[in-house]
Amino acid sequence: MDRVDCIVVGAGVIGLAVARKLAQAGREVIVLEEAEAIGTVTSSRNSEVIHAGIYYRAGSWMARMCVSGKHALYRYCAERGVPHRNCGKLIVATSAKETEKLQSIKAHAEANGVLDMQLFSGEAARALEPALACDAALLSPSTGIIDSHAYMLSLRGEAEAAGAAFAFHTPMIRAKAAGGVIEIDAGGESPMTLQCGLLVNAAGLSATTVARNIDGMPLDRIPPAYLAKGNYFSCSAKAPFSRLIYPVPEPGGLGVHLTLDLAGQARFGPDVEWIETIDYAVDPSRAERFYPAIRKYWPTLPDGALLPSYSGIRPKIVPPAVATQDFLMQGPRDHGVEGLINLFGIESPGLTSSLAIADHVAEFAGL
Repeated sequence: MDRVDCIVVGAGVIGLAVARKLAQAGREVIVLEEAEAIGTVTSSRNSEVIHAGIYYRAGSWMARMCVSGKHALYRYCAERGVPHRNCGKLIVATSAKETEKLQSIKAHAEANGVLDMQLFSGEAARALEPALACDAALLSPSTGIIDSHAYMLSLRGEAEAAGAAFAFHTPMIRAKAAGGVIEIDAGGESPMTLQCGLLVNAAGLSATTVARNIDGMPLDRIPPAYLAKGNYFSCSAKAPFSRLIYPVPEPGGLGVHLTLDLAGQARFGPDVEWIETIDYAVDPSRAERFYPAIRKYWPTLPDGALLPSYSGIRPKIVPPAVATQDFLMQGPRDHGVEGLINLFGIESPGLTSSLAIADHVAEFAGL
């Protein structure tokens, strides 16, 4: 039976960042991915926003990983020529009641270490974005956008350059942990059994399933899994904005965002649709809820301009009744299984946080 140092399950952005970090630390790494390529699930179905770290609960893993990951990600992209843009974001208040909330949002961001937020009057915000309708706005200068696929290709290239190997069409079927060694049965066209000293479960939507298939992993340490779908709509009209536009958050969500891709094309979303089984179809009728929300800040959005685009699914570990969740990153101290690291609930801001999460995994692994 072959023995390898480290096995990473999942070749999304988190698995890629972890594999790169471990390989560059001199560890022998194999990445198991059941799909045919890198980043085919959650990592390729998001808004590609580099988040500032504004809204997450102070002291949470999401807040800490996002803020440190944001700085690391901007450095990474600049040094390697990964396409990205530090375009900024406006959080817009369209009523006096919403304007009152902006100061508390700014204070919360500062508690998270986001110290560059700027409060603008409606007139000053329109000087930045003339098509905007608002009473006031908060500018987040450190929000940006990224070509997530180019970023993942770069991570994979650096992981492979450091010796990491990738096995596609290769799901992890089961594993058994005992005595500091984890034995893994991998499937696919070329089934194999491997032993490793470190197993990193970075399987995203499948992370809880992977954990349940590890003999020795305490079931009471595995969170439940829920699926929260986010639908996106593209816009047939050219959006007259150069920054991302977010409404002031409302109970249960952050509202309908206007985000941009690197070509300047606008898209709206994601909304929240709780589902029982994985389904990426976008229901065109959901756009009807988007129009009135968007027209609060972009009143001239034309009728019929919203077109179904794509959807993603957030790997939730809390039920719909719970408003917020946090990343759940478990090492041996948390579950008692030597050599196992589980990464559960890595939803947004996972992409922004990816390099920081990889650093944290390296700390778990004693590097």
